[in-house]
This record gives sequence, C-alpha cells and structure tokens, in this order.
Amino acid sequence: MTVKAEKITKTVGGTTLFENLEVTIPDGKHVALVGRNGSGKTSLLRLFAGVEAVDSGRMITPKDCKIGYLHQIPQYATETVEEVLLSAFCKLQQMQVTMQQFEAQMAVSSDERLLEKYGELQERFMQLGGYDMQSKLMTVANGLGVTPFLKKPFATLSGGEKTKVMLAHILLGEPTILLLDEPTNHLDLRAIEWLETYVKQFRGTVIVVSHDRRFMNEVAEQVIELEGGEVFVSHGNYDAYVATKEAHVASQFAQYSEQQKKIKKMKEAIRRLRQWANEASPPNPDLFRKAKMMEKALARMELVKKPMTAKKMTLALQAESRSGNEVATFEAVRACADERTLFSDANVHIYWQDYVAIVGDNGTGKSTMLKMLLQQIQPYEGTVKLGSNVKIGYLAQQFDTFQPGDRLIDAFRDEVAVTEGEARHLLAQFLFYGYDVFKKVKDLSGGEKMRLRLAQLMQQKVNVLLLDEPTNHLDIESREVLEETLENFDGTVIAVSHDRYFLEKLFTRTAWIEHETVTMHDGPYDWAKGKQRAQAVEREILFLERKIAEHPDAALSEQLEKLYDAL
Repeated sequence: MTVKAEKITKTVGGTTLFENLEVTIPDGKHVALVGRNGSGKTSLLRLFAGVEAVDSGRMITPKDCKIGYLHQIPQYATETVEEVLLSAFCKLQQMQVTMQQFEAQMAVSSDERLLEKYGELQERFMQLGGYDMQSKLMTVANGLGVTPFLKKPFATLSGGEKTKVMLAHILLGEPTILLLDEPTNHLDLRAIEWLETYVKQFRGTVIVVSHDRRFMNEVAEQVIELEGGEVFVSHGNYDAYVATKEAHVASQFAQYSEQQKKIKKMKEAIRRLRQWANEASPPNPDLFRKAKMMEKALARMELVKKPMTAKKMTLALQAESRSGNEVATFEAVRACADERTLFSDANVHIYWQDYVAIVGDNGTGKSTMLKMLLQQIQPYEGTVKLGSNVKIGYLAQQFDTFQPGDRLIDAFRDEVAVTEGEARHLLAQFLFYGYDVFKKVKDLSGGEKMRLRLAQLMQQKVNVLLLDEPTNHLDIESREVLEETLENFDGTVIAVSHDRYFLEKLFTRTAWIEHETVTMHDGPYDWAKGKQRAQAVEREILFLERKIAEHPDAALSEQLEKLYDAL
C-alpha cells in the first residue's frame, strides 16, 4: 500500500528536475515535501496525482486508492456552492435517485421483489453514510468557512473562495491519499486550525507541500526535502527536520573539509616525490612509482560533495527617526463594508516600538484597520488618529500598484529614485540577477512580486511598518530573513497575518477581531487565543445562568457545570 516514485526522470522546460529519483511513502504516513522554489515539489505532487507523466521510471500507487488533489479550479456555470459540494457524493446521490424511483413504483405496486430490492439498496445507502451527507457537508463547510456562500453561484466567488470550496469538495470525497499543495494559502486562522485537526485525524496517506512551518509541525510525521534532484529524509515534524538537517550539513562540511585537507596533503606529497625523483642522480624510479600509486589512489577516491548553500535575500531596514510615543489611536471606531458592520466601538492604542498583530476570520475587518491607518478608509463612526512624526511604510497583500507591462527594474525605480546601475545592485540583494531585472511584472510569480515590493520598502524612510500578509508567496528561507529583519527593526510594526509561526515569533500584542468587537491582548497569538476562548466561555456561562434563573433546567445545569470545568 506504499506510494512510490521508482527511478523517475522528469524534465520541465528543458530543465531536468529529477533523474533516477526514488521516493517511498508508507501507507498512512503524513509527509511534508520541502525544498527551495524550483526544486520540483509541486511537479512531484502532480506526478503522484497522475496529472503529469514521468519521462522514465514509474509512479506506483495502490490499486484501489482514491486520490484527492486540488490542482485546478473546474468551471461550474450555474451550480450553487452547495450543489458543487453535494457532487462529492455522486454515487450516494445516484443511489438516492434510484431509491426515490423504487418508492414511486411501490406506491402503485405491491411487488415483494421490488420491496426486497429497495430494502437492500437502502441498507447499502445507510452503510455508506447516505443519511449523513448533509451533516458531513455542514461540518466541512463550517470548518473551512464556506457556509456563508452555500447558496451563491460558484461562478461568482473570488479565486480564494473557489479554492476553499474545492478543498471542501475533496475532503467530502473521503480520499485515501490526500495531496495538498499550499493548502493554507487562502484560509484564515480558524480554517487552518480546523484543517490541521482534520489532517491529523485522517487515516490515509497525506503528502503536503507547504511553506507554513506551524502547519507542518502539527501534521507531518516525516519530512522529505528535494534539493538538486536528490532526496533527504527526516523523521518527525518540521522542527525535527531543521535540527536533523543542520546536523547533517555540519557533518557533511566536516567530512568535506577533512577530505579536502587529505587531498591537499596527497597532492603536496606527489609533488615532493616527483621533485625528489627528478633531483636524484640518476632519477629515482621508486619515487616515481610511489608518486604514480598516490595519483591512482587520489583518482579512485570517492569525493564528498560540498554542501549546497543557497543565496538568501539581504534585507536591511532602519527606522528613519522615532515617532511620538503614541503612534496611532482608534477611538470608538465603527467600520462598515457593504452596509454590514465589521466592528464597532473599537478603542485601540498603539505605541512606539509596539509589535501588534491583527488577527480574525476572513472578512472581519483586519485589512480595513490597516487602511484606516493609511487614511484610505474613513471610519463610519469614531476617529483614527496618527501620532507625531509617523512615517508609514505599507506592504499590501495585493500588488495592484504594479503596472503589468512594466519591466521589473522600471517598477522598482518608480518608487526608488536611483540610477539603473544602482537599481540592479539593490535588486541583486533580493535575488534578481542578470536578465531577471528586465522581466515584465505580469510574468513574475507571487514570490517574485513580494520580493520586489520588499526591495522597494527597504529603501523607504519609515518608522512604522504596516504589513498585510507579508509572508504570502515567500519560501521558508525568505520568511526567515524577513523575520530576522523585522526583529532588528527599531520602529513600530503592525501586521495582518495567518502565519502562526510568524505571529508567535515576533508579535507581543494582539488585536483580535471577533463578533464585531476588537479586543486588544498584551500577549502573542497563542496566549491571546486562550484569552479569547476563555472570554467566549464566560459569555456562554452568563447566558446559561440567566436562562436557568428564569427557567431551571437539569440539562442546562449540566452544561453549565461543564463550562465551569472548562474555565
């Protein structure tokens, strides 16, 4: 029941990704595929899914397996989201139609054979979970946050919403092998944590490509790294992989250095033996023979590869000058969108050198708070004030400011007044080399656009950073560089993010938007989440206490006792 890539070779666009690659994943194992951008992670996932074919070798999957893989968004012209999700139960739905036909026939006929067939079909329908279709649908829809648009036409959804619906569709299909390519990209924190729980409880095989370190820590039992067409396997989660990889690279460096010393000594010995043999009178054949034997030994030596070290972005960001002590203030602010209240009576104070994370479900108003600070949106009620000498640098989630037809270097110079030579030097620090700088913006990947925007931001004179999903599209190495840069920034940072690793590492205060309320917690994400849950329990306790005071009820009293215990 293993999933296996057996001596596979795959070339994409003239570049050989894999040559005689071997990967074995045991049945039921939860595996994370990691590696630098371009290492072939998504290509390997597509080969496992059967979406692409190998050039040579073979991909082996269990005979009766059912693969769930989100690789493209199908077109649904008229179907609602609910109808799209129900189509995951197509076999059960066909059985249901047949049962209805039997019921119509039985209404006008007393044929016992018809009743017997209906009974057998109903038994199979029940065993396959036919009567649980709707409850399963609602469980997954609630978990991934697609319930609000169940009745909407699928075609009217945004790209991110469609992705969430198709992920829900795949999970409802109950695959035996689950292939996930960046599954957390379009999910909010609540949906990510729900998906984590689902994957941990999933009994089949999981292969996930992700840059979300916290997600991999929670779900991965094994990490497979692709590097230079070779495989490095580590047992355990992502943190275990990092430790194992560091030890492996250190060992490789030690072996490489030791061998290089040995090679140098042998070459020096060969040189001396030849010199001594030539200086002897007559020339000494024994010394020549020894030199020849050492040369053969050197040629037979199996060389230790020098460990690869990847180039990383070079970020340097200093606060231009300090702002006043109070950077921003929200006073009794109410925010609305499409005649819907996002939050109201928000009172938030942000101070110099605060690191504030804004979290909440999608659509609760996180980006709206940033845009109010930028004065792009005015509050429906209340006031948003900026302190003295506040100089804001803004990293948007979308790249709307770029002109698709511009060259990368021209887009950079639109924001940064430097010569073309200086621009090329600065862009090289963000891994744009040679002709990369002349690519059109429309041809850049999401990661390249984010690196370009970071390159612009690093040249601005700011003391307050507003970051909207800054780690989106960045690979893990780039995320680590960004984190290190922000740690050393001596100004104020306010960020919206669903990257929990990033949130927990950097941010000491958390503004949590929930139930149209903004609650400021003086602690990082995990601590704030505990506080939010405790507050929710307290609200539920107050509600039950009032209900029981009005109408005593044994079931409600039992529920109240459980809440007391939970608190």
